[in-house]
Amino acid sequence: MPQLSAPVSRSSLVRGLAAVLAAGALATAGAVAPAAAHDGRGGGTDGAHGGDGRQEQGRYRGVVTAERLALRTSPARGSDVIRYARRGEVVSIYCKTPGDTVKGNPLWYLLTDGTWAWGAARYIDNVGPAPRWC
Repeated sequence: MPQLSAPVSRSSLVRGLAAVLAAGALATAGAVAPAAAHDGRGGGTDGAHGGDGRQEQGRYRGVVTAERLALRTSPARGSDVIRYARRGEVVSIYCKTPGDTVKGNPLWYLLTDGTWAWGAARYIDNVGPAPRWC
C-alpha cells in the first residue's frame, strides 16, 4: 500500500482558501470595473477637462429626476437592484453605454457612488458635459 503524505494542517488550508478567495475577488473587480482607456467614441478618461482635452476620472455628475431610481447590476431593466437613488440626489457618473430602452432612451450611466451600479439615463440629468462612452 502506498504511503500517504503528512496531513495538511488546518492553518495551511485556511491560508490557501483565503488566497483563492482574494484572487477571485480581484478577478471579479477587474471584470466589473470598466477600463479607463480612451476608446475613440468621444470623451477621454473621465471628469474635468485635462490639458489635452480629455476628461479626468470622477468629474461627470448627474441629478436624479425620478422619485426613486433603481440602480442595477447591469444596464438592463430586469437586472438585480443594488440600491435606490432619490429625486435630487447628485450622482457621480463614470461612463455611458446602450442598454434596455427606458421611455425612449437606450442609454445607461455607470455610477460610482460607493458601489458600481447602473442607472437609466432617462432619469438622470447631466450636470456639465455628457459622460464618455464606456
